[in-house]
Formats: sequence, C-alpha cells, structure tokens
Amino acid sequence: MKLPTISQPLFELTMPSSQKKYMFRPYLVSEEKILLLAKQSDDEKEIISAVKQVINNCIQDESYDQSQLTTFDMEYLFLKLRAKSVNNIVELSYKDNEDEISREFSVDLNDIEVEFNKENEPKIKITDELSMIMKYPLASITDKIDKFDSDIDLLLFFISNCIENIYDKDEVYLLEDYSKEEQDVFINSLPVKTLEDIKKYFDTLPRLYHKLEYTNNNGKERKIELSNLRDFFILD
Repeated sequence: MKLPTISQPLFELTMPSSQKKYMFRPYLVSEEKILLLAKQSDDEKEIISAVKQVINNCIQDESYDQSQLTTFDMEYLFLKLRAKSVNNIVELSYKDNEDEISREFSVDLNDIEVEFNKENEPKIKITDELSMIMKYPLASITDKIDKFDSDIDLLLFFISNCIENIYDKDEVYLLEDYSKEEQDVFINSLPVKTLEDIKKYFDTLPRLYHKLEYTNNNGKERKIELSNLRDFFILD
C-alpha cells in the first residue's frame, strides 16, 4: 500500500515587471531544506540562488522564463510564496537608537507590494545626438556580484548588463553585439553627467516597500522603511 499523495493548492501571482499572471504552489519541506542550507552558509550568492530555485520549483506555468526574472520580481515572488507557505504575518523587532527601547511590529506580507518610482527614467541622454535605454537588472546577474572588490567596478558591471540599447538618429546599437572590450571602452567614455543619471536610474528602481511608524519615549516621530527581503527577516 502506498502512502497518500498530498495535493497542493495553487494560487495566482502577478509578476510586477511584466504584469503577467502565473500559478504557483506553496513551497514544501524540500524547498525549506534548500533555504535552510543556504542560510547556514551565510553566503549571499547561495541565498539568492536558493531563492531563485524555490521560485522555479513552485511555479506551475510552462511559459515562465526565469532568465527574465528581475531582482524585484524575485524578492516580491519569494515574499508572497513565504506568506502562502509559512505565515503571512512576520514579527519584527527594532531598537530605537535614541531611547534604546526595542519595539515589536507585526507586518502582514499580503499587504506588501512593489513600489514603482515615477522618477525612474530609463531613457538616458549621452550627448545631443546619442542616447540609451536602460532595462531592469535581472536576478541572474546577482550571481556575479561577489566578483567585484570596488563599488565603481560593481556599478560599471550593472551598467553593462542593464543597457537595453544605444541609439542615434540613424542607428540602434545592441550592447550584446559587441565584445566586452568594446563595451568597456564605451562605458568608460561616458560623460560624468551621464553616469549621475544612470545612478539615479538605479536608485529609483522598483522595490518592495513598507513603512513602520511610531513615536519614541522622547516624543520623536520615527519611520522605518522596509525595502528588501532581509528587512522582513525572511532570510535571517
């Protein structure tokens, strides 16, 4: 006699970047094991890889393309999976740095959404004749972030992976059609003003967002902004 088969419920989630709807199942003990092993390693790359694997395991749709998963898609989907698989309520504790009192907060993960900043402008002007279009960073590039020792090298890496195209009045240029050396020459020749515009693009990318507010014992109004998975203690 075989053991009973445990049926799993399905639920629908909308991919923030594309607004496409996909069916998911909750993650199971097998996926929880993947997450626990990654947490024990305390390696950011392994944790991100585990999160992507869990999402890939749980999605029940053949049209899903993991290569198009953005960084904020990944965080949003995993947060919603956690809500369905474990508990939608997360208990958080923060210590005020002024009155030094720890306060407890209950956050409903079902209320958390991705915030899209109106100031996020993908079109970046380079010169009067030349511009480029940026695209959202894909979750796949996070596998390589530990290779960089400096912030500027990491920034240049993100730039090279997030340029959708470069164009002038006559041509459209796809960066992927050129060698790494050619890409590096182009990026290193960008005006400093353009670099500042690119930084603003990255600073205003879509993100998870939730705000906690309270008044401390000194009468000061406080605000805690949660904007990634670690802020929700889901990966700790």
